[in-house]
Parts: sequence; C-alpha cells; structure tokens
Amino acid sequence: MAVTTGTTHSPAARAATTHSPARAGTVGAPPRVASAPSGGGRRPRPRRGGPRSRRPRRAGRPRSPRLPLRLVPRRAVTALHRRFWATLPARLRLLRTVTLLLTVALALLLGLAGLAATGTWDTVAGRDAPRTTSAADLNLALNDMDAQAANLLLAGGDGGKGRLATPYEKAVGFYGDARRAIGHDLRTLAVAAQGDAADEHTVESLTDDFAAYQELIGRALENDDRAGGRPAALVDYREATDLLQAQLLPSARKLVDSNDSAFDRQYDQARSVLSAQLAAVLVLGALLLAALGVLQWYLARRFHRILNPGVLAATVCALLAVLLGGQALAASADRLYGARRDAFDSVVALSRARAIAYDANADESRYLLDPERREQYAQAFLAKSQQLYGMKGASLDSYDFGLATTWKEYRADHHTLDFGGEFARELANLTFPGERAAAERTVDAYAVYQRDDRRIRALVAQGKEREAVAFCMGWEPGTSNAHFGAWMRALDQVTDINRRHFTAAVRAGRFEATGLLPWTCGLLLGAGALILLGLRPRLAEFR
Repeated sequence: MAVTTGTTHSPAARAATTHSPARAGTVGAPPRVASAPSGGGRRPRPRRGGPRSRRPRRAGRPRSPRLPLRLVPRRAVTALHRRFWATLPARLRLLRTVTLLLTVALALLLGLAGLAATGTWDTVAGRDAPRTTSAADLNLALNDMDAQAANLLLAGGDGGKGRLATPYEKAVGFYGDARRAIGHDLRTLAVAAQGDAADEHTVESLTDDFAAYQELIGRALENDDRAGGRPAALVDYREATDLLQAQLLPSARKLVDSNDSAFDRQYDQARSVLSAQLAAVLVLGALLLAALGVLQWYLARRFHRILNPGVLAATVCALLAVLLGGQALAASADRLYGARRDAFDSVVALSRARAIAYDANADESRYLLDPERREQYAQAFLAKSQQLYGMKGASLDSYDFGLATTWKEYRADHHTLDFGGEFARELANLTFPGERAAAERTVDAYAVYQRDDRRIRALVAQGKEREAVAFCMGWEPGTSNAHFGAWMRALDQVTDINRRHFTAAVRAGRFEATGLLPWTCGLLLGAGALILLGLRPRLAEFR
C-alpha cells in the first residue's frame, strides 16, 4: 500500500475534503472552508444601509426604570395603606381625622341653619307680613273713606239744615282717619314695591287715582254745603265712587294678592330649606355617632380598655347636639307652619272680610243717598254679603232665612258647612283656644246687622226715608251703626287672637334659631376637644 507524502487522515481533514465545493478534476482551485459563527448559531443578515449605531448615554444620568401604567394605582394604594392604615398609630390618626371632620361639618351646618332660620323669621316678621297687612289695610281704608263720604252727604242735610249732628261728627272723624291711613299705607307699599315693576306700577296708579278721588269727594262735600247743592254733589260722588270701584279697589286687592303670594313663596322656600337641613343634620349626626362608636370599639379592642372617657364624653356631646339641633329645626318648621297657615291665613281672610263689610255698609248709605241707583246698590250689597257668607241662589228676601237655617245646622254639627265665603274660610281654619267662640260671636253679630238692613229697606219701601236714615246712621243702642260696630268688634277679637299667635310663633321661632342652635355648635366644639384629649394619651404611647 503506497503512502502519499503530506496527506493527513484526521477527521477534520476528511470533513474539509468531503465538504469542498470544488468539482472533481479541477486543478489548482483551493478548497472552500465554510465559516460559522461561534456558538453554532446562524450567521446574522446584515441590515440595509449599514449597521445602526446606538446613541451613547450621557454620563451622570442613570436611566430611571419605567413602570407599567397598571402598576401606578397599586403603588399609590400601597403608599396610602402604609401611611394611614399599616400601623396602629396611623389607624388612630385616621379615625381621629374622620370624627373631627364630621364634627366640624355638623357644627358648620347647624350654625348656617341657625343663621338662615334667623333671616327667615326677620323676613317674615319684618317684610312679608307687614306688606300683606298694609295692602289689606289700604283696601279697608279705601272702603271706609268712601263709606264715610256717603255718610257725610247723607247726614249733612241741605246746606247744613237738618244735619244729624252725632252721625255727621263721627263721619268727619272716621273720614280723616281713613284718609291718613291711606296715605301711610301708600308710602309703605311704595317702599315695599321697589324692585318689582308690576307692584311699582300698581302703587303709582293707586296714588294718581287716589288724588283724583280726593278731588271729586272734596268737590262733592263742597257742593253739599251749599243750599240746593245736593244734585251737583251727587254727580261728583257718583264719579268718585265709580272710580273707587273700577280702579282703586281692584288695584288694592291686586296688591293684597301679590304680597300674599310673595309671602307664600317665601314660606314654601323656607320650609323646603328647613326640611333639607334637618335631613342633612340627621345624616351627618348618624355618621358622626357611628364613627365615634367605631373609634370607641377599636380603642377597647387594641388597648384592652372598656371605655375611653374622652371619646365617651364626646359621644354624649355629639348625641345631645344632634337631638337639640334636629328638635330646633323641626320646631322651626312647625312654628313657620303655625305662623303662616294657622295664624296669618286667618288674618288675611278676616282682613278681607272687614274690608268687604265696610264696603257693604257703604252700599247701605249709597242706597239711601242716591235714589236713582238704589237697585244697583242693593245688588252690590247682596254680592258683598255672599262674599262674606255665601249661599247658592239667595236673594235679599231669602238671605236671612237661609243664614239662620245654615247657621243653626253648623252650630249643631261643626263639620256641616253649607255656606261659603270668608266666614267659612275662617271657620275651617280654627286652631287656637277661644277662636271658635269668637268666630261664632262674629257670625251672630253679622246676622243681626243683616236683619237691620232689611228693616232699612222696608222703611224706604214704606216711604219713611227719614226714619230709615236715622236708623242707618244712628249710634244709639239698637241702631244699625251700633250693631255694625258690635260686629266689627267681634271680628277684631278673632283677628287679634290670630295676630297674637302669629307674633308668638315668630318669637318662638327666633328663640329656637338664636337660643338652641348656638348651644348645639358649642356642644360639637366641645366634642371635638374631647376627642383630641381622649386620643392624646394613646398616641403618646408610640412616640
């Protein structure tokens, strides 16, 4: 076997010879050796455009690790837990903060509620009620002034001859009182109407119309003082009373309704606010007491003590504050209801009744004064009687019988109200001691006055006008004016009962707002101080 010089038989050489890509018989072609990357992996493909160089990192700026967004809230929760709940002192501080915040919030709420209630009572007693009563007084004074003007003409005689001295002197005094009352009420309502364009226009119209009315009445009285001046005086008086009925009285009633509606809106708003404040006090109070209970339980569990004296005293103060505050707010709402619905609604109804009564009494005088308009004034008297004590289908001839029948039924059963009008409205709203008896006396006096009216008309029908005038204008016992005065005194007694209770409700409401609620704020401040004092020794153990 021949051996070739320089030939190796190692495995690497055989592998290189075996994997050579050179064709057999090729002479002088060096063998190709396939190179592989170290480690046995595939050779990487070169990037297009050449290799991309990395930007060198600046020295001194370490790269901050970036956290996934879903880990950020978890980190925040963990940090909060570590700070406020992970340790016992942290938990105590958190409970202390919660109870103090609830205590301060409740104290602020009760303080603001007290200020709001005080403002409500000041508005009710100082603005809303006086405006409404001023408008009602204006309506009454206008009717009274026109009634006294008719009485002056009726009692004046012919140029002073045949004058009824006592009725004339009384009419002069009442006329002056009514005119001064109208001037005062107009000034009050002008101030109250500022900012309300509709009411301002109504007051301006009333002022202008009243000036024209006074001029007409003054001219009528001047003509009546002359002998034979009665016809001219009647012309002027007709024009004046027509102006009163067409312009002055509707405007005055409009002011009554406008101011009464404004009072209603203020009342509804105040009641809603009080209800919301009461609910908020109860909710915050329940949360505060629950937080104090949790704090007491936690202290007992962790420190093995039955009760913490400071926290216990704070709980008692908070409980008293919640009870007193809730009672004060609930009582204020009840006082407000009593002042508005129980008392002032009756005051308004009775004020309207009084104004209608004076207008009806003036219709009697007009009936005697102006024969050409007697039927008109008789129907006007009946219409006003129906406004006071209304019965369906009643006429002047049947009114007395219907009044006696329905009133007897009511006295037998107070739930039977077969009549309407202002008296029925008052009898349906009887609330206070003595009010029913006073209201019933008022209707009894009204029935007597109504019977006097039939007597006056009967005397006129018999041609006894002088006797009818004397009976209508007289102030002696048993005359029409005397009975009218008794009716008005009875009506005033009912009104005074409601006015006194309105004033008492306002006084009590103010006391609850300014007397009780400040004590609740003091109790809550004391509770906050006791919480701090009660927890201070426990927290000091961890310093």
